[in-house]
Amino acid sequence: MDRLLNVVMLLSAGLIVLVLASLRRAHIRVEYSVSWLAAGLGLLVLSRAEGTLIWLARVLGVEEPPLALLFVSFSVFLLVFYRFSIIISELKDANIALAQRLAILQYEIESLHEKAKAGQAG
Repeated sequence: MDRLLNVVMLLSAGLIVLVLASLRRAHIRVEYSVSWLAAGLGLLVLSRAEGTLIWLARVLGVEEPPLALLFVSFSVFLLVFYRFSIIISELKDANIALAQRLAILQYEIESLHEKAKAGQAG
């Protein structure tokens, strides 16, 4: 179990470092990095709190604490992915609305140009 906890600790610390480096280089926005930082920090704490992990395994009805850790890890990342699916859906809807507004503005500009040409010709 110690080996698994050490691997999870290293992976979660690596995730935190990766997210912070991406923030520094402006590859990821702050509001999106919070979920990843919280997930990494939560897994880091859980990998170091063996008593909490044993308690969590009992609560979940699992005999082995590593299984509880894997379940929690899967659940945390599933929640993060769900959150980002919602964000992507909102961005797609906003993008569609923006494209529609642009098309309307383009139509109005073309109409004004045609009216101006007709006014000059007449």
